[in-house]
This record gives sequence, C-alpha cells and structure tokens, in this order.
Amino acid sequence: MCLGIPMVVVEGDDMTALVARGDEQRRVSMLLIGEQPVGTRVLVHIDSAVRVLDEAEATMIDNALRGLAAALDGESFDHLFADLVGREPQLPDFLREDGGEDVPAATA
Repeated sequence: MCLGIPMVVVEGDDMTALVARGDEQRRVSMLLIGEQPVGTRVLVHIDSAVRVLDEAEATMIDNALRGLAAALDGESFDHLFADLVGREPQLPDFLREDGGEDVPAATA
C-alpha cells in the first residue's frame, strides 16, 4: 500500500521542489502539477507531487495519519476523525447511483 503525504513546498521550479513535513525535507518531482509557490501544500506519493491540496484537505489527511499512528500505539484517536463521528459514511458523488443525493454508503 502506498500513502500520500501532505508536504509544503519550500523551494522549487517546474521540474522539482524541495518539500517539507515536520523535520523531514526531500526533493520531489513536480512534473505532474507544475511549479508551485512556496508554502503550497502538495500530496506526495513516492517522491512525486501528484496534486495541490487546500488547507482543509491537507488537515484531514494529517489528522488521519495521526489517528492511524495513535491507533497503532493504543491511544485515543476519535478526536482526529471528528468529521466522521456520529454520521453514516457517504459515497463520493461519482460512485452514487442516484447522481449525488445523500444516501448512506451501506444502502447505495
């Protein structure tokens, strides 16, 4: 399994960029998304930036990664999935037979 990791552009051009996450920095390919301004959040898969992330989506992915680590350590993680607590999971619009009405995933 391959996970995409949100990282922040530190410097770069349309070919490569130095990106950071915490104390880690690495050079990644920017060929799929082109040059991005410093501070842009990008999703990195196997040393390639595959798409630009907005702040909300980057936070959700960061929380999911922190939640996974907490679960593996036997710690509480519900607070990291606040957007999922107390509701049925929903299929994305493109997977819904009804064209996008709110139908719980279990019944779609």
